[in-house]
Amino acid sequence: MESEKNPTVREKMEGKLAAAFAPEFLAVIDESDSHAGHAGHSGGAGHGGETHFRVRIVSAKFEGLSRVDRHRAVNAILADEIAGGVHALALDLKAPGEMKSRAWT
Repeated sequence: MESEKNPTVREKMEGKLAAAFAPEFLAVIDESDSHAGHAGHSGGAGHGGETHFRVRIVSAKFEGLSRVDRHRAVNAILADEIAGGVHALALDLKAPGEMKSRAWT
């Protein structure tokens, strides 16, 4: 973590997702800057927004789960962040072996 005393939203999300899903691959990407001027973008100084994220996970814990169930599982883990200001969350969730291309791993 970049800051033990005051972790960013991204760092909090990464920690929770890593603990919950023991992923082979995990990326939490803050896309807030590309949403400047759109609904939900805080644009606060020093925050970079921290409102729009893309989450990419490859985890064995997704084996046998539908796309909806995978999304529900991630949303449940990140409920505090979603309630606390995360406006948009794009999810790319795969089980090992489901990747057609390893482009983002």
